[in-house]
Amino acid sequence: QVQLVESGGGLVQPGGSLKLSCTVSGASTSIYTISWYHQGPGKERELVAHIGTAGDATNYADSVKGRFTISRDDAKNTGYLQLDSLKPEDTGAYYCRIHILRGSTWIDYWGQGTQVTVSS
Repeated sequence: QVQLVESGGGLVQPGGSLKLSCTVSGASTSIYTISWYHQGPGKERELVAHIGTAGDATNYADSVKGRFTISRDDAKNTGYLQLDSLKPEDTGAYYCRIHILRGSTWIDYWGQGTQVTVSS
C-alpha cells in the first residue's frame, strides 16, 4: 500500500526558511509526479508546486515563485519543498500528493500534512 509521510513543518519567523519532506513508501515505481498543496486557516487547499516524473519540469503558484523550490530524490523516494522568505500568509498545513502510474491508470495518493506557522 502506498503511503506518504510529510515532515519538516514548524514555527518560523517571517523571512525564515523551512524544508519540507515527503517520503513515499510502498510504491513499486518512481514514475509519479509530486505536488505540494497549502491550506491556510479557513481556506481551501491550493496547489503551490509541482514536479514531473523526471524532475526536470517544475511549476509554481504565483504566490510562491522565487521563494519556494520543489525537488525530488528518487533514490530516497522523497520529495522536498524548500520554503524561503516565509510570510505570515504562508501559515497553514502543507500536503504532499503523488500522481502515480499503476498499470495504465494514474492514481492519486495524499499525505496527512505538516503544519507551518510563520509568526514573530
